[in-house]
Amino acid sequence: MDRTAETPAFETRIDLAGLVRYLNDQVLSCHNTVLLGGAQEPYYRAAREEKNRDGILTQVPAHIEFRQDYVRSALHELAHWCIAGHERRRLDDYGYWYAPDGRTPEQQKAFFSVEVKPQALEQIFCQALGIDFCISVDNLGGEPPGEQEISEFIQAMAEQRKHWQQQGLPPRAAAILAALREFADSLAVNSMKAVRSA
Repeated sequence: MDRTAETPAFETRIDLAGLVRYLNDQVLSCHNTVLLGGAQEPYYRAAREEKNRDGILTQVPAHIEFRQDYVRSALHELAHWCIAGHERRRLDDYGYWYAPDGRTPEQQKAFFSVEVKPQALEQIFCQALGIDFCISVDNLGGEPPGEQEISEFIQAMAEQRKHWQQQGLPPRAAAILAALREFADSLAVNSMKAVRSA
């Protein structure tokens, strides 16, 4: 969903492989889902049945595939998974049609309307890990949105975060957030141990 250009400088403090293992073990495995990095483009592949070599049907978990080794891409794709309802999670890429780069202003407006919740949640996830967040307009080949459109998008995200602060996060988002905080806390503890032993 999100193709934000990132630099690894944002993520030098994060053990991404460790984070992926932790999220898979602590949260996603309970939902028959696996988080996977290394994809050229992010993609959600719904759980399915496939025949193995012996012709026996086996259950294949859902895959949340994120771009290359970017933690921000992982967090963004997790946000989409947290927000998607039961029926959407049964469809590849949640059943969304994705307009590629070069979107018209009307298509960009539609993009912003469906990205408010995922990007607001991604920002919350970034804060839990102590990494930078910046909005994604995800339209590198098209006409850039104006300042007013970006301002309205940022305001809508702020209102969504405020709503969640008052009403609570959706259950899967709350579970991911708790796991991210636990992971960040474990990194801080290990860092303190390393400093003391030096």
